[in-house]
Amino acid sequence: MADFSPSYYKTIKVIDTFSERTGNAFAWLCVPLAIVVFYEVVSRYFFDDPTIWAYDLSYMLYGALFMLGAAFTLRRGAHIRTDMLWEKFSEATKGKIDFYAYILFFFPGMILLFATSIDDAWHAFMFGELSEQTPWRPHLWPLKSVVPLTALLMMLQGVSEILKSWYMMRTGKEFEHKIGGEI
Repeated sequence: MADFSPSYYKTIKVIDTFSERTGNAFAWLCVPLAIVVFYEVVSRYFFDDPTIWAYDLSYMLYGALFMLGAAFTLRRGAHIRTDMLWEKFSEATKGKIDFYAYILFFFPGMILLFATSIDDAWHAFMFGELSEQTPWRPHLWPLKSVVPLTALLMMLQGVSEILKSWYMMRTGKEFEHKIGGEI
């Protein structure tokens, strides 16, 4: 039986709490998104006066909501997994699979996403890149900045998940029961 230090558990708790709080805060992006879509529908269909800004704002808000909620989703265990195979494995085997998958695939992918997206966001900011979707043409750097922020949040939550995988691999017990798709 492995013995883990109090700082091990505290690290997991701090990261998980941060992901929960940021996820709950980012969920509030649903409110302006719903208002923008509602306004556009009323303006377009009841007053025959569509806006030039609602499309851009709605895809930017939805993109930010989707991306910034990814770490919260990872924390809750709600990302896709092949359950028909997964459920047949022991807890220790699940821990090993997760541990090595995080090291070999997750972290390199997130590092690559961060490295490439930070350049895109910086370029958009420095050159004042504008959207070509509508005549409104908003700046794209706020939306493009969401991608490296998402990668950072995912890597932070990934640290917690790899610690939980290590725990499961060493003890043969699940660190905590994931909520799964019940978000």
